[in-house]
Amino acid sequence: MHNSMSESLPTGSDLPTALTSRDQWLCWRAEERDGKVTKVPINPISGKFASTTDSETWSDIQTAINQARNGSVDGIGFVFTDEDPIVGVDLDDCRIPETGNPCEWATDIITRLDSFTEVSPSGTGYHVLVEGSLPDDRNRKGDIECYETARFFTVTGDHVDGTPMTVESRVKQLKAVHREYLREDGDSDVSVKESTGDNFVIERTDTDTTPGSSLPDQDLIERAKNAANGEKFDRLWRGNTAGYESHSEADMALCSLLAFWTGGDSGQLDRLFRESGLIRDKWDERHFADGSTYGKKTIERAIAGTDEFYEPTKEGSTAAEGSETERSDGVSSKTSTNRESVRERASDRLERIEELETELQEALDETDRLRSELEAERERRRELEAELGAIEESPESESWLPWR
Repeated sequence: MHNSMSESLPTGSDLPTALTSRDQWLCWRAEERDGKVTKVPINPISGKFASTTDSETWSDIQTAINQARNGSVDGIGFVFTDEDPIVGVDLDDCRIPETGNPCEWATDIITRLDSFTEVSPSGTGYHVLVEGSLPDDRNRKGDIECYETARFFTVTGDHVDGTPMTVESRVKQLKAVHREYLREDGDSDVSVKESTGDNFVIERTDTDTTPGSSLPDQDLIERAKNAANGEKFDRLWRGNTAGYESHSEADMALCSLLAFWTGGDSGQLDRLFRESGLIRDKWDERHFADGSTYGKKTIERAIAGTDEFYEPTKEGSTAAEGSETERSDGVSSKTSTNRESVRERASDRLERIEELETELQEALDETDRLRSELEAERERRRELEAELGAIEESPESESWLPWR
């Protein structure tokens, strides 16, 4: 609980104009209710309770700051309404205060949204503000929550370096992030239990729809190697990362293949990956603020991103049925809706690639322009130096050169 934040209150210059120009500000006070600390909205003018649905209890930003400076409240907040296009993305428990480093999934979201981002009051999370809209779907899952209306963001003005000082329009990017991190379809319902050492076991719940695997490890590996994409599997299995920008991308590629063949059995997937040539110490290192290891998160993401699983239910099914693109009686499909979701995610990725290619071309064009200007300036300098040399060598110059 914060007793006073007056010394660290933001000013108008610390925040985007998209926020400060709107009279949608209130104050907040941290209070303990039912054993939990709750941020209670406070009217900046009267000091009484405010409501996120009653604009009469809000004010302009300066009034809110002035109220917060007297120490009776813990900070200021911005209210989201249907009248503004602003969406708040709240990322919790993803920043280590001592180092200031975000976890990998938070870095991914912040980078993709690329809009004004600040550190939350607790110092353990982030707030990202964008222009966009949210789908009619769940807007909270795990440590991620999105606000669009009738809610407020605590605002610190503790800007994250490298992010814009403006609230950017990110309609497509917000849609893609929501689908990947908050969507209802494809949710994996798993519970995590720590076992001996740094290894982990993910136990499936009754709501899990993946079939699991009935194949012994060795049989599974043999089928994977003899499948239509067996050459790719074999390269990764032997630890060959050629064709991937990083070792981590190769890890995810192999885990995605193993997720298919193991039927989403995280325990078998983990066991098999540890036998591959890609295994390294990083697999068991804790890279996330919630204590999760790199390996655990990689497996979770691989399973969540897999929409078809191998299921050897028929005798005589061949290893070729394990093709990433083929369907057979040995493949279990979740739903046609889920397949459509995959197509949409792929479309979003392609759009993102096109955006990056456009940005790259613009950067290259700007580089060419600056290079041309630089060369022109260099040529002009050579001409001036030549003129100056000619003047200095002329006897007539002695009568007017100022340094003579």
